[in-house]
Amino acid sequence: MNRTRLCALAQITDGDSAGFQVADQGVRHDLIVVRRGGAAFVYRNSCPHIGAPLDFAPGRFLNLDKTHILCSTHGAMFRIEDGLCISGPCLGDSLERVAATVEDEAVFVDISSTAGS
Repeated sequence: MNRTRLCALAQITDGDSAGFQVADQGVRHDLIVVRRGGAAFVYRNSCPHIGAPLDFAPGRFLNLDKTHILCSTHGAMFRIEDGLCISGPCLGDSLERVAATVEDEAVFVDISSTAGS
């Protein structure tokens, strides 16, 4: 396990999202974090359709209602809780989830594994 402190939970407004970069063994990883109360949902910032970054402006990943993650390239919408695409060209595909925990009011990630591994 390669656990890294990503940020303080308070750095992300409840109900909103933010983007972060983490380096692991010289490789940069772009991540999305969506906060829902005391929980943080973390995904790689890459659309499963063509691999494009999802944010339409730096750190902005959610639709106007802040109910789904929105791909800026093709308008695909993903559920926040599990990253599943519910509309758009990658329907049925999922964002790559990154294992994350919230401890002591901070978000920690393990970028060497996905949550399902």
